[in-house]
Amino acid sequence: MTIKVLLADDHRIITDGLRWLIDGQDDMEVVALAANGLEAVHRSIDARPDVVVMDQAMPEMNGTEAAQMIRARRSATRVIILSMHSNVEHVQRALQAGVNGYVLKSSAGDELVAAIRAVHAGRRYLSAPLTDELLDRMIHAAEEPLSSLSARERQVLKMLAEGHSVVRIAARLSLSRKTVETYRERTMDKLKLADLPALVKFALKQGIIALE
Repeated sequence: MTIKVLLADDHRIITDGLRWLIDGQDDMEVVALAANGLEAVHRSIDARPDVVVMDQAMPEMNGTEAAQMIRARRSATRVIILSMHSNVEHVQRALQAGVNGYVLKSSAGDELVAAIRAVHAGRRYLSAPLTDELLDRMIHAAEEPLSSLSARERQVLKMLAEGHSVVRIAARLSLSRKTVETYRERTMDKLKLADLPALVKFALKQGIIALE
């Protein structure tokens, strides 16, 4: 089965090179070209490609906006953004718009061919550096609520969640009761927690304490 591909880029030298690459594959064929985002939307309806490979930065309409319109009108068509931008925010916006693949221009070529086959088979494809960055972002997002706390505030949080009283925490840490209360108030304020049950629930969710 031949994979029908639409290429969209406002630089003819880019589309000529990509067309040579794709038409050189036994299982692929370029069926249409577009020079801007709006034309890509119209051509995707006319040519009914299986996969659209589209530059992110284009006249009339950028790749992410065009991808959203294409996916809304032809859900069977897969879209790959080809971009020089490795910024995670660009990638996240593209994925939210329904893009199926995101390939960096710096790593195009064989990787683009692999991406076309992957999205045509129903999988998502991201250039390897982007996958690593997105994973890092997810990890940092998970850590974010605790990153604002000092080591002592985390310690007090854990002990409060475990059910220790302010007096007991003060004795265990060799602190005054007033100091522990200050840590408690500051911690709950930073985490936007209203009361002790909310604090315990947060500690469980974050894995600070475990259910017996």
